[in-house]
Amino acid sequence: MKKQYLILGLLLGCLQLAQAQFTLDGEFRPRAEYRHGFGSLIADDADAGFGISARARLNAGFKTDAYNFYLSLQDVMVWGENRQILPYDQNNSFAVFEAWADISLGKGFSTKLGRQVISYDDERIFGGLDWAQQGRNHDAALLKYNKGKFIADLGLAFSQDYSDPTGFVNTGTGYNTTGFFTYKTMQYVYLKQSWNKFSGSLLLLNNGFQNFDTASAPDGTSNLQTLGTHLDYKAGSFGIAANAFLQTGERQGSVKVKGAYLLGLDLTYKASSKVGLGAGLEIISGNDAGAGETGAFFPLYGTNHKFNGLMDYFYVGNHANSIGLFDVHVSANFKLNESSNLMVKALNFSGEQALASGEKSLGTELDLVYSKKFKGYSLVLGYSQLFPADGMYELKGIAEADADSVQNWAWAMLVLKPKFLN
Repeated sequence: MKKQYLILGLLLGCLQLAQAQFTLDGEFRPRAEYRHGFGSLIADDADAGFGISARARLNAGFKTDAYNFYLSLQDVMVWGENRQILPYDQNNSFAVFEAWADISLGKGFSTKLGRQVISYDDERIFGGLDWAQQGRNHDAALLKYNKGKFIADLGLAFSQDYSDPTGFVNTGTGYNTTGFFTYKTMQYVYLKQSWNKFSGSLLLLNNGFQNFDTASAPDGTSNLQTLGTHLDYKAGSFGIAANAFLQTGERQGSVKVKGAYLLGLDLTYKASSKVGLGAGLEIISGNDAGAGETGAFFPLYGTNHKFNGLMDYFYVGNHANSIGLFDVHVSANFKLNESSNLMVKALNFSGEQALASGEKSLGTELDLVYSKKFKGYSLVLGYSQLFPADGMYELKGIAEADADSVQNWAWAMLVLKPKFLN
């Protein structure tokens, strides 16, 4: 009788697997970087940085008619960070990157619950930040509607960092994790409508940041509102995309935000089957307010490495309440053959406001990225160089005479994405 039950259980399990879809894949991404002015100007007497990091991910998905489940485990490693035969990982970087369930509610509705990547449009406000080895995720609940060419998402999040060893607290909801616009609460609505050649989206976002009184006890929240639109038009070889966003309310620490804005415009033209051209500009407001106030916009949870130059001088853990930015850029993408591409981009930076000296010019950056696909893996190489203007030395707090005459960054990355089960 037990054998019959076992056989019946196996048959039911096989039937369930036949009706569902299980996937198992991975990623291994080592990257070597030579840093000689990445993120900020390097001094003439300083040595360049060099290191190798790697991201390893294991992703499992299970899909049925009623729900989708996804689990992504990752570890970010720096070569040599652990001494020999160390019984634990020194940087404690192993993490659950994603763990969510997307449950169908019928008639175009679904709900997605858990740790997930939230990414919309060109990733200016919400993005996965895939360039960073750790990536970016959110612990959130989404109510989603998708019908035809219309999308509507309602997102909600409530963050907690229980310090009790049991993982639970009985009183209060004070949230002690801060920095990088980490929020205690989040609510947003995202709407998008697409047509044949044009699409437009609207984002209404509120983030609540924990405040503390002088005794480091929780004292309410500061709420920051970000609202705006992304527009995209494509006709033949020509394309145009625009961003327009405003911020108001309060930042962390009850700093009032007034008149903060981001405006962006990008044009693309496919000159031939092998050459694509681009040109654009972006204006991000800076701080022109008095004490306890700011007029500076910050793009929050986007893939900021993608914008304003690959050397990450602006809005990548920096430039959060500064003089803003005026970015003018041109680019060209060359398809060298069926398996390789070259991207060339030049960007000119100025402050949206003047520095204390009255200077606005910050400099020019040149970015080169070469990618080559092989059988089952790819290789990506990059080189960037910054040509700083007088304003950049003032902004970064280093005299031109003390800075190195060459500010550059080079990297090489190998990307493997094996599919174990599909």
